[in-house]
Amino acid sequence: MAGRGKPIVEKGRTVSRIESLQKRVRELKGELSVTIVAHYYQKDEVFEVADITGDSLELAKRAKESGSDWILFCGVGFMGQSVKILAPEKRVAMPKIACCAMARMIDSSYFDQSVQYMVDHGIPKEDILPITYINSGAEVKAKVGEMGGTVCTSSSAVKIIEKALESGKKILFVPDKCLGQNVARMMGLRSCVIGEGECDPREADIVCYNGFCSVHQLFELKDIEFFRRRYPGIKIAVHPECKPEVCEAADFVGSTSQIINYVRSLDPEEKVAVGTEYNLVHRLREKNTYVLSSTKPECPTMNETRLEDLVETLEAIRDGRPLNEILVDEETVKWARVALERMFEYIGQ
Repeated sequence: MAGRGKPIVEKGRTVSRIESLQKRVRELKGELSVTIVAHYYQKDEVFEVADITGDSLELAKRAKESGSDWILFCGVGFMGQSVKILAPEKRVAMPKIACCAMARMIDSSYFDQSVQYMVDHGIPKEDILPITYINSGAEVKAKVGEMGGTVCTSSSAVKIIEKALESGKKILFVPDKCLGQNVARMMGLRSCVIGEGECDPREADIVCYNGFCSVHQLFELKDIEFFRRRYPGIKIAVHPECKPEVCEAADFVGSTSQIINYVRSLDPEEKVAVGTEYNLVHRLREKNTYVLSSTKPECPTMNETRLEDLVETLEAIRDGRPLNEILVDEETVKWARVALERMFEYIGQ
């Protein structure tokens, strides 16, 4: 693989910096009761040393089932929190406690303000059912759980909202406005975004918080038009965190795992342009796969984690002075877990 770093001479053999660090990670991992998990958006050098790879919820579920004492989570903060919420008995550390930009857009106070906005517009609090995308912090998940709401993922959002509508309550969807709007469109529902134009909760089925993914906002309708002109017949696959007009013009809209399965199901000679994070796209297949953007759509926080950080964190665990351990208070764990377990109940897992 190109760009493997400055060569190092090791026992008469020239190896790259990355190979040397990967070897050290594997040595340390062999000495410890540690499972390394890495999200699909991590750099190749980190992704390659992980024991478990996947999207955020899949990683949390599989990490929970691990027999290791420690989970070393390579991703962003809310993901490490999800493991701690689902398995509070496990010790969880992160090489970098990077923060998802979308998750940072909402906290418990902003959540409260959104609820109050709906109340001020004539919706009693007891008639509001909140749903939070998994890309949110533990405190927000706990607030949602305490109000009778649930978590969703991009792949389960439709099923979760179908179930939520049975309550007859008004849905408050946080924090991703694009996912909320896209699901509403797919389901033939009305949506509005707090802070964008006239958002009257009484006239909408889904009231969306005004948050978004900075990476998926990079993809534009003009990018789809460009690829369709250049490669007639090309397939376009995008994540539902993309803008509604982008999703509407695509051939396929799905979660990270669903995009992987879709692209791999195509004939190898069929061209496809993918609207999601770069590190995932370039690993999908060797040819005829394009990034749906004129710029490189890398998640800056996902890419903060380096092999050096893994080595340092593993050495700290070995020496009994763990770094970046994820801690969540018991009350938050209690209600955030309620919200997560409701999701599992609704989707039959």
